[in-house]
Amino acid sequence: MYNRVVIPLDGSELAEAILPFAEKIAGPLDAEVVLVRSVEPVAPGEALASAGLVPPDTLSLREAEAHEYLAAVASRLSAKGLRVRTAVRIGFAATEIVATAVSTGCDLIAMSTHGRSGLRRVLFGSVAESVLRTASVPVLMVRMTAAAPAVTTETTGR
Repeated sequence: MYNRVVIPLDGSELAEAILPFAEKIAGPLDAEVVLVRSVEPVAPGEALASAGLVPPDTLSLREAEAHEYLAAVASRLSAKGLRVRTAVRIGFAATEIVATAVSTGCDLIAMSTHGRSGLRRVLFGSVAESVLRTASVPVLMVRMTAAAPAVTTETTGR
């Protein structure tokens, strides 16, 4: 059913909460897992780089940290018998997640979400919502709550 699953991670426990679900999907199907992390080209405060307050190689450092982080997660998943590869992309998260799905020919995007609604979603935006709207493949979302991880899942297919 699924041959390749893209899993976006941002380094947070919330994002990694999708991993047990992904193991249950990818493992039995022998699907390849593609871990992706996007590094935004301009982070808050980087505009100060021109004033000499932020080193100019900040993007390179963040990119290297992203590679290191994904390698560690990939190692953990590989030890459980999963086929894993990683991708670090430069750009805005939602755009890069969908682009990775297209470029890798994935069948599914699996990710966790904060589950924000109303004004909080408007103010903070939602990477998950943007991925859901623009992806051309099914998206599995696991909504995590502040109190405890909720095992509520949402999927959509195109």
